[in-house]
Amino acid sequence: MNRTQPETPAGGASSAAGSGFTSILLWFLAVVMVGFAVFMAYQRLFDRRSSAGVAVANAPLELPAVPQQVSLPVFQPESQPVTLHRRANLRTILPTRPREQEIVYRVQAGDSVFGIAQSFNLKPETVLWANYDILNDDPHMISIGQELLIPPTDGVLYKWKEGDTIEKVAATFKADPQEILLYPGNKLDLANPVIEPGTFIMIPGGSREFRTWVVPTIPRGPAGVNKSIYGPGACDTSAGGAFGTGTFVWPTRNRVLSGNDYWPGHLAIDIAAYTGDPIYAADSGVVVYAGPVGGGYGNMVMIDHGNGYQTLYAHLSAWNVRCGASVSQGQVIGQAGSTGRSTGPHLHFEVRYLGGFVNPWYVLP
Repeated sequence: MNRTQPETPAGGASSAAGSGFTSILLWFLAVVMVGFAVFMAYQRLFDRRSSAGVAVANAPLELPAVPQQVSLPVFQPESQPVTLHRRANLRTILPTRPREQEIVYRVQAGDSVFGIAQSFNLKPETVLWANYDILNDDPHMISIGQELLIPPTDGVLYKWKEGDTIEKVAATFKADPQEILLYPGNKLDLANPVIEPGTFIMIPGGSREFRTWVVPTIPRGPAGVNKSIYGPGACDTSAGGAFGTGTFVWPTRNRVLSGNDYWPGHLAIDIAAYTGDPIYAADSGVVVYAGPVGGGYGNMVMIDHGNGYQTLYAHLSAWNVRCGASVSQGQVIGQAGSTGRSTGPHLHFEVRYLGGFVNPWYVLP
């Protein structure tokens, strides 16, 4: 008996292939649907946020209420601030290089040769020497309105004369000829230094002797005092009188300079004072002069202290003592003023010993 094997259907292979394709398709559709679902969920969430933002943007802005009256607390610093006070300086433009030419300065009220020189950083003798035709080497000859030449540096400002030579002029003023040749302000041709007469030439470091006029020392005693020589305030003091203590007190209430200090061209100090301020005898002695005198001193009192010292008080508005009277230390002898050659009230105070001049700073307390 023959057994027959069951036959496999012909379409079995194709059926298996179709089943595999279907599975892949189903998985693809599942992935697409999941992606679509995620996209829809994200879109819905975005729309909610956008609508919420629009609602907030469109909502009206609410401002806080402002009170009717607003007051701020008073500022109270913890400590007093430290401040720096600075005086006004009228010369606000500084030169970019040193001045090389002389300038003209008009004298004003309260000026002195010493003060003018200080303001230009010069020695007082430099200003005095440059203006001999006006001041005649006497700082008391200064007066308001004068036009003074101010040299650019210390030395002698010299007006060249016919026949002058650089070597001769340098020797006269104790200077180095090379300093004259090389000074830029002189503008000299080193190869041919020709200087026309009348030209102002600066002699740096130069100097000369002073020709200062001063009131002669008037000693007490029968010294042949002649009023025609000394002036109407002189007298015969042969009767003797008080003697000094050898010490000195200030002749004014102030102890501040006003104008000239003691220097070779001004053998005294100018002490600040108002017109009418009392002037005191610096030491006891005998008045050997009281009244007006020449030389720019104005009204003057001179006291001989009997021990080799004399003191002089000038530019007084008035004097309270007579010539020949004895005075004691600290006694009022006059009032301060601006008589004679003066640009403002002050006391011109001199101290002399055995006919020579003494710097008052050496004897005043």
